[in-house]
Amino acid sequence: MALTTELLIARHGEAHCNVGGLVGGPQTCTGLTRRGRNQIAALASRLRTEQQSGQHIDVVYAGTRLRVQQSGRILAEILGLPLHIEPGLDGPRHGNADGSPWHQIKAAFGGPPSSRPDDPWAPGSETWHNYLRRAGAFLTQLLDRHTDQRLLIAGHGETVEAAHTLLLDLPDNACTRIGFVTDHASLTRWQRHRNRLGRIVWLLAAHNDTTHLRQAAP
Repeated sequence: MALTTELLIARHGEAHCNVGGLVGGPQTCTGLTRRGRNQIAALASRLRTEQQSGQHIDVVYAGTRLRVQQSGRILAEILGLPLHIEPGLDGPRHGNADGSPWHQIKAAFGGPPSSRPDDPWAPGSETWHNYLRRAGAFLTQLLDRHTDQRLLIAGHGETVEAAHTLLLDLPDNACTRIGFVTDHASLTRWQRHRNRLGRIVWLLAAHNDTTHLRQAAP
């Protein structure tokens, strides 16, 4: 099979809101910790080595929240590429939960947002299904825009879940039964192949790959 397009998704590095167990919405996200910056730098160095061996990345995108923008800037700078900030890659909209402790939100809701995917998890939030549809629609546009290219997205763990839901063609409510572990600064790879009969297939080549973090500075 011939590789035509590759989608790389890097989850942002450790952020202050993660350490504090807080809902890191756009109003309260204060960016990466020192450890988070080191994690992303380690990933960027790994991808730069891949570039030097011929696996060239064509474009780097990032979502709008501070921890994701900071992750994207580190990746783009080390790779020598411009960074494109895309509102369509923003994470779930948390409404009034922005800045609240996650354990309180989950206790009041009866679980994580995906446990009741058709209900807002806080006043003013979107539903989990709405997020997946919104994120999936934008990822479809982005993949159409970059056919036959390698694109790198700095995003959220939810960005990975949206990509998996889209490309695995998961049914509604699958999120109530299955999920995907995504560590900070982990790498996910989706590859679009065309077989000898002309059929297009998406292959999940790697998920939650953190081999680059083994020697990252604390």
